[in-house]
Amino acid sequence: MSRLGPVITLVAGAVLAAGLGVASVNATPAANTAAPNVENSVPDEEQTAEEQTTEEPAQEAQPTPTPERTEEKKIAKADYGGRVTGNGGLIAISIRNGKAVGYFCDGRAEAWFKGTQSGDSVSLTGVRTGKVTADLGAGRATGQLSLGGKKWSFVAQAVRKPSGLYRATALVRGAQYRAGWIRIKNPDGSYTSVGAATSNDSLVPVPTLNPDQPTAPLTVDGTTVYPKDVDGFIEEMS
Repeated sequence: MSRLGPVITLVAGAVLAAGLGVASVNATPAANTAAPNVENSVPDEEQTAEEQTTEEPAQEAQPTPTPERTEEKKIAKADYGGRVTGNGGLIAISIRNGKAVGYFCDGRAEAWFKGTQSGDSVSLTGVRTGKVTADLGAGRATGQLSLGGKKWSFVAQAVRKPSGLYRATALVRGAQYRAGWIRIKNPDGSYTSVGAATSNDSLVPVPTLNPDQPTAPLTVDGTTVYPKDVDGFIEEMS
């Protein structure tokens, strides 16, 4: 029995040592798994700096472009004629490339107007007094006439020659002669006409236009007078 003691002691020591070794091997992976990876958890300062350097700068906000202002469309050519409500007279308005002229006459009083067309409206001021404003659309001019402290409304339909506005100026026996006419075609094919003439701004009898050719020459006190349509006199009134 006494001789077996050292052997048992050695065997027990070997078993104990082997058991500790196994425990050490099993414990090492667990320790490595639990420990954080220091290299991966700390940002690389050089890499971060490079990324910041190569990062595209933020785009600056671009100002919203201002829409270009477009010029109001000018009407190349238009003629209107109609009766003034509550007055009995006629009114004519003609437009050429944005320029506008107008004439009112009831056989006793008359007035010339000039102005401009802008978009779907026209505004005219009297050569001496008065005002005409109208909205354009649907083949007519609808507006108001102000003259002599009074105001009337009118609807003037689009017209074509020989309807429309005519004018004549001349020097007759040393006096400045001016005449104006409005012609409007009736539904039955006939024409309604009205006109007035002045000599040095005093009313004088007005001659009658040639019904078949309104621009045919007329004779006034021995002087030949040449009526013109709008194309022939609008520039004179500009």
